[in-house]
Amino acid sequence: MSYSNGVIFVIVASVLWSAMGLAIRNIDEAGTWAVLFWRSLGLVPVLLAYVTRSSGGHPLRRIRKVGLAGIVGGAGLVFAFAGAIFAIQSTTVANAVFLFSASPFLAAVLGWILLREPVRLATWVAMALALAGMWIMVREGLAAGALAGNIAALLSAFGFAAFSIALRWRRVENMMPAVILGGVFSALVAAAVLWATGGSLAVSVKDGAIAMGMGAGLLAAGMVLYTLGSRVIPAAELTLLSMVEVLLAPVWVWAFLGETASQATFLGGAVLMSAIAFNAMSGARRKPVAPPIT
Repeated sequence: MSYSNGVIFVIVASVLWSAMGLAIRNIDEAGTWAVLFWRSLGLVPVLLAYVTRSSGGHPLRRIRKVGLAGIVGGAGLVFAFAGAIFAIQSTTVANAVFLFSASPFLAAVLGWILLREPVRLATWVAMALALAGMWIMVREGLAAGALAGNIAALLSAFGFAAFSIALRWRRVENMMPAVILGGVFSALVAAAVLWATGGSLAVSVKDGAIAMGMGAGLLAAGMVLYTLGSRVIPAAELTLLSMVEVLLAPVWVWAFLGETASQATFLGGAVLMSAIAFNAMSGARRKPVAPPIT
């Protein structure tokens, strides 16, 4: 694949992911766990088909290869997926996606603590800047009663960070099998929570179609495109290109649903995005500690 095609693939993936908030906003009645269950049922078959093709018809062998790291990473994705759905249902899409984007910094801290990975001075500076941006957003959420949504968004970011660290722990080079495990675990956890709380997996045709469409058409298809594109793009550039998702997500809900966010949300988000861009550009010429996850 050429570099230009890789860039196109990653941008398209980011655009698909950016529509997730709009899709969740169009769900009428289904709650977090029901949405998680049906979205996972849309996600898993598509990724399984991709792994089957890329592994020469041996998907189970590829899934077993990720071992304990894949199980731990898949468990992290349960928190990431559930937290993201709840956050978007509980706060503005802009607020949620800006907080999701803190995941790389959480991964850096976890890698430093658990894997003894060194953290560059520039990254510490960027994290301090990111914390300032997050505080601007979360502080407003405290005043507006959106604490639960903000906590869920940060929990989602932490789940994605845990997923990343688990794969780096065992130097897993292919993340797709771990994502499949995450989808399976998410469906099982969602069903268990609904059973324990007396909830139901039954949803309207519209809600079910949107949830499964999110899993298959936005999340899974986006991950396939991102994986293919990431093979020819340096990690720092990947980080910058992925910011398209964060920047577009509030635009879709504003354009189609008239949802707006406060000045504090966009101010804090701008500070956070600046921190991410600074960290990516400062590390653009630095050799990565671990091989890229593709």
